[in-house]
Amino acid sequence: MDESLRKQLVPGAKVKVLQQIAARDYSWNSEISGTIVEFKQEQTGSWYAHSKDDKLWLDRLTLRKPDGELTTLNLDGFSVVKVEAAAPR
Repeated sequence: MDESLRKQLVPGAKVKVLQQIAARDYSWNSEISGTIVEFKQEQTGSWYAHSKDDKLWLDRLTLRKPDGELTTLNLDGFSVVKVEAAAPR
């Protein structure tokens, strides 16, 4: 993820996230909009990942959707995050 985008993912910012899961002959697309509650890197319990501290680190974005529902997204290379409104100061 681009470092300039990472700096914009702060609580209070409004974003739209487009995610895509590739299947054999189609892709499953998902679009989620909301206000950022939290953005962090968090390690998984993966034992086979040879990365920082021998764990696989994921970008995790927690959003509050317009209806109040909280959702946590694991961002990957196919995730596209668009900042629609910066966090209020």
